[in-house]
Amino acid sequence: MLAMAVAACTPAPSADIAQRRAVAAVPLPPMRAFDAPRSRPSVRTNTQLAGDFLDLTFRLESGREIDRLTRFSGEITVGLRGPADATLKRDLARLLTRLQREAGLPIRAARPNETPSIIVEVLPRQKLQRAVPQAACFVVPRVSGWDEFRRQRRTGAVDWTTLERRERASVFLPGDVSPQEARDCLHEEIAQALGPLNDLYRLPDSVFNDDNFHTVLTGFDMLMLRVTYDPALSNGMSKQQVAAALPGILARLNPAGQRSGPPPSPPTPRIWIDAIEDALSPRGTPAQRRAAARRAVDLADSAGWRDTRMAFALYALGRLSLNREPELALSSFLDAAAIYRSLPDTQIQAAHVAMQLAAFSLSAGQSGATIGLIDESLPAVRQAENAALLSTLMMMRAEALDLQGKTSAARAERNEALGWARYGFGADDVVRARATEIAALAPGPSDR
Repeated sequence: MLAMAVAACTPAPSADIAQRRAVAAVPLPPMRAFDAPRSRPSVRTNTQLAGDFLDLTFRLESGREIDRLTRFSGEITVGLRGPADATLKRDLARLLTRLQREAGLPIRAARPNETPSIIVEVLPRQKLQRAVPQAACFVVPRVSGWDEFRRQRRTGAVDWTTLERRERASVFLPGDVSPQEARDCLHEEIAQALGPLNDLYRLPDSVFNDDNFHTVLTGFDMLMLRVTYDPALSNGMSKQQVAAALPGILARLNPAGQRSGPPPSPPTPRIWIDAIEDALSPRGTPAQRRAAARRAVDLADSAGWRDTRMAFALYALGRLSLNREPELALSSFLDAAAIYRSLPDTQIQAAHVAMQLAAFSLSAGQSGATIGLIDESLPAVRQAENAALLSTLMMMRAEALDLQGKTSAARAERNEALGWARYGFGADDVVRARATEIAALAPGPSDR
């Protein structure tokens, strides 16, 4: 997303920019890491949460129905295979601790020579995408590793709808990506190995949403997993049986949700999903993708939506319009920001939009507006543990501080941002390229 903002907002090169590029060649600071997680409980009512659980649990992303609840029984073990670095191992251990504490799951790392319930296998991205071209990572039932998956991939063995219970699953993720991307795969794919298999665009506070705003498990996600493994549920229960049990389960697990509230969001029609997926797909031409985003906005408007789906369609239209229609991009981002800021659980979405708006204000030399947008966004970004977005915003803030003549503060901000960028973006050359792109957003002395 940043590359699009840079393309739309980069001023002409200047001596000031050349000097910053030279600075980018110095050794980078150590990689930073997030400390204790700070997930927040969902703000939705238990009636809404019950509907969410049923939609997540009894349907696949493709729309196929799932006849019965399935989950693991007893202790769940997780094993790691392949060239996993120390950061990935730390992130997996951290995730298992969160699943124990927040979801109450009997889950732990597998011991040596123990057959894991869930295998996490690290592979080269090219090898993974030869098998599943559009997937950054994925999870498969009933197989114990890549070789077995390759043998079984065209059989019913890997069909989630045929399960009676969950006994084995394998998560496949790329090892040659940034630490954050590998961690994000861990969170979403292990969560789906354990519980919900669907993604819903209407969910504002979940990794079970193809908008990809949330990248680590949220309080909502942990509650969904806790419900999945509640003693009142069991393998083989039908949707109707689970629906009958949910009010009592949620009243016990989430007493704060026992209140009245707005009705559940209406289902998302396939025509809107197709439009937004066409807009996001790299297979279309830029013109086709912009047209699809416009179609998604029009469909959301016709449906009367003022929720995350309308805001996300506007956000997609803004991103796709940056190069050709910057005024449309700006108005789309402003409209998306207004919706996200009006909702109680979309702070990270608002922060993503704020990054785009900050690129506009920084390129215009509006240092105060840039810093204001970023300062408002940073708490949500830290809570969501999005190092890539955090480093981007901090680099922009450093440029804005430079515009104000606060060079020492800018230097300290930039140094911390580069530490986060090493986690968020990975390779040193990618980090330096990102810093250079952001430096180019700010006007040089002759442009002010």
